[in-house]
Amino acid sequence: MIVASLLTPASALAQRSAPASAAPVDLTKPIDLTKQVQPSVPAAPAPLPPEVAAPVAPEPVPLPHWTQADAQALLVAIKGIGKEGLFPKDYQPEVLSAAIVKGEGPALDETATRLFSWLIEDLRDGRTPMTARVQWFAVDPDQDMNPTQLIIASALEKHDIKGALDALLPTHPDYAALKDALPKATTAKQSAQIRANMDRWRWLARDLGTQYLLTNVPEQMLRLTVRNRIIKSYKVVVGKPGRTATPQLAETVEGVIFNPTWTVPQSIVVGEGLGARLVNNPKQAEREGYKVTKTADGTIYVVQQPGDNNSLGRMKLDMPNEHAIFLHDTPSKAAFNQPVRALSHGCIRVEGAVELAMTMGILGAAMTPEDVALAHTSKVYTKIPMTKTFPVYITYFTVARDVNGTLRSFTDVYNRDAPVIASLAKPRELHTTQRKSTEEVIKLDNPL
Repeated sequence: MIVASLLTPASALAQRSAPASAAPVDLTKPIDLTKQVQPSVPAAPAPLPPEVAAPVAPEPVPLPHWTQADAQALLVAIKGIGKEGLFPKDYQPEVLSAAIVKGEGPALDETATRLFSWLIEDLRDGRTPMTARVQWFAVDPDQDMNPTQLIIASALEKHDIKGALDALLPTHPDYAALKDALPKATTAKQSAQIRANMDRWRWLARDLGTQYLLTNVPEQMLRLTVRNRIIKSYKVVVGKPGRTATPQLAETVEGVIFNPTWTVPQSIVVGEGLGARLVNNPKQAEREGYKVTKTADGTIYVVQQPGDNNSLGRMKLDMPNEHAIFLHDTPSKAAFNQPVRALSHGCIRVEGAVELAMTMGILGAAMTPEDVALAHTSKVYTKIPMTKTFPVYITYFTVARDVNGTLRSFTDVYNRDAPVIASLAKPRELHTTQRKSTEEVIKLDNPL
């Protein structure tokens, strides 16, 4: 206001600043501007405390620009997506075609980006909603490693829509086998089963790794695989249907345990009277291969010592997970001769487990054959940490190549096909942030 007064004639300044009842201003004397009455300025409002301050809206991400050529390439990809077991109608080809006709601009950018995003999500992560993936706890890392926005940006920069989509397809040979079989399906049921199992491959990492273990629960077989080639296969016993069904997991083997101990669950220690029978009879406990302790509060713990009669056999794979599921040996070999081997409480028993453990020690821990043989024959608890990442996948495929390479169907032992097939018959659902099943984690007292 001082600056304003300096730019205003003195007479006008006097009229503005003097109240109506004030004495006349003597204009022959200098005016002391420091004493002029300043208009009141309202105080700035105090800032809101952080806990109640309105959130700052993020800057909107600008839509990428689509040329008509790129949009046309997307339309071609959508119309041909049936070969991947998906449905063109899910990606609104008519809407995209109409946007292309109208020409380049915001409308085409929005439509093409939205439909391309849907196609990316379904090819990378699977079309089946998580709610239809029963007991599926294998988190797919692909969306973290290859986010949608980066795929779109790269595809448009290179003008290669087809290449971007092809780069999302599973690399496992079983996916290619299912893809080849889809046009040869003779019934709607066969087609639906093939589509469901193609989608299950998209629920896993696109690339499973250089070396890994894979169990297909319906087949009741385990594969030791290197560069997607089966090096060795093993019969397995999996969980019984119902509460003890084996969940689907993607975990990492952290170590191979030769001659493991087994902490007997309280359902056996107390429920079957094992603890009471052995706690005051240490010699009998030793003869039966148990070590028994009783705590101050009266709780009895029974640990089965290493040996041929140990319930875990002579080998256990240490693969920590919230379900307490693991692969192990067993002294009960007769079950491997049964055609239906869904018999356990959730864990996976492996025929030829000691051979598997030795092989993993060589491949995953850089041990010599002599070292792993010594670890086994020592009959002493020995844990060998993995020095290389060794993934293990517990999967559920009802149409897949068997261990001999022949594509065939397997009994849907847990009845998990129906919800997947039903979801594929419905209109596509928008993806959510859910990454795995929200069902109860069933951690059994006795998972064997």
